[in-house]
Amino acid sequence: MSSFKSLIVYKKAFTLAMEIFEITKGFPKDEIYSLTSQIRRSSRSVCSNIGEGYRKRRYEAHFISKMSDSDMENSETQVWFDFSMACKYITIETYTDLTQKSEEIGRLLNDMITNPGKYK
Repeated sequence: MSSFKSLIVYKKAFTLAMEIFEITKGFPKDEIYSLTSQIRRSSRSVCSNIGEGYRKRRYEAHFISKMSDSDMENSETQVWFDFSMACKYITIETYTDLTQKSEEIGRLLNDMITNPGKYK
């Protein structure tokens, strides 16, 4: 049986979540319970939803629902990028890089949502 960990989308999402973790170490301490924890949580949720959904991939509706949840968390992460940029915690270059990576993850998730049969 294959593992969700071998999926390109999972690998990319995990790498992005870890990159976000490293970047947010430099955020102000007064953001620890707000922006820092929110962006870390949403980026990690992308991965956890992929893992949960992949285990139930035989049940198409459940699989699609979990991939949709993952996509939703990915979109939330992009909102936190906007706040991070607006608060000047990240540079425009970092913002652009993170957003491009997140958008690629979104495209991969969309493929999983629209073509669930490929993942059975």
